[in-house]
Amino acid sequence: MLLEPLDRLKKVDAQVNFTQGVLEGIVGEELGVLPGMDSICSVLALQKLLNFFSAGRSGSQPEFDVVVYDCNNTEEILQLIGATDRARSYLRYVRDLAEKTDMGRLASPSLLKLIYDAARPNGKTSEGRLSTEIWNEIEQLLERVSVWFANPSNLACFLIIDPRRSISVSSALRYWGCTTQAGGQICGAFGYTEDPSEMHQEVAQKFMPLPFSLLPFLSNDSSADWSRALSLLSQNTKEQLRNTSIHVYPSVSFDSVQKSVTLFMPGFDKSEIKLYQYRGGSELLIEAGDQRRVIKLPLVMQGKVGGAKFVDGNLIVSIR
Repeated sequence: MLLEPLDRLKKVDAQVNFTQGVLEGIVGEELGVLPGMDSICSVLALQKLLNFFSAGRSGSQPEFDVVVYDCNNTEEILQLIGATDRARSYLRYVRDLAEKTDMGRLASPSLLKLIYDAARPNGKTSEGRLSTEIWNEIEQLLERVSVWFANPSNLACFLIIDPRRSISVSSALRYWGCTTQAGGQICGAFGYTEDPSEMHQEVAQKFMPLPFSLLPFLSNDSSADWSRALSLLSQNTKEQLRNTSIHVYPSVSFDSVQKSVTLFMPGFDKSEIKLYQYRGGSELLIEAGDQRRVIKLPLVMQGKVGGAKFVDGNLIVSIR
């Protein structure tokens, strides 16, 4: 994964001579993986399997019907889900630097085309194209990927809970809110227990309106008997896995008449949520659960925040 993009970058650099041969002196086999790069490599592997950079475009059918990604930890997958939205924010700042500074105007066009031609999104090249067109296409690409991640038909996330442990239930509720903040969709909650008769109705109530069902308990003492485990899946569990888009609720809704924004933020209380406003009242910045989220307000609703209240897991923000 390190060698392939470097080789492509070297080939393009040999044509445009941007680094004047310096890049050619870098030997890919000498490079190693630095902390944090393993997550990027995971994204590249998923891209090869799912091709989400071509989201919304017609193309060949994927090789697999379902890809299950068991990441290192929950925080990592939340960062991956929210990466494209964060990248769009960084892109905006880098673009301003490139277009509004003397150094940027001098160096950025060649560097931008070098990186673009090495990546070749959708097989395109920068030949005959303006820098503005390339910047716009990169931003549109990131937006398409964000929409792809937010679609539960593409990326379905589930909460796995031990209903007998209160800390497991509390963590799952918080991760529900964090996933919504990151731009993903929780499609259901599963409880695992040795006694299938323990429905734990009080736990299921806490995750309303998410569907809740039980999974068969698998012991760690010996290798799992997957045939038996699959045969023990209840009909509710099977339907919950099949119909991931049925119980999805919008994370943001706008009321232009009341001039209010409703943010669905389960698992949090009001004291954990920070609300900021920048750029002349055109955006809201919501911070909760180690996640930052930018909400662009419709043109007719732009203005200063008049107040906010937290009701049943929803933050309702009024705009003056």
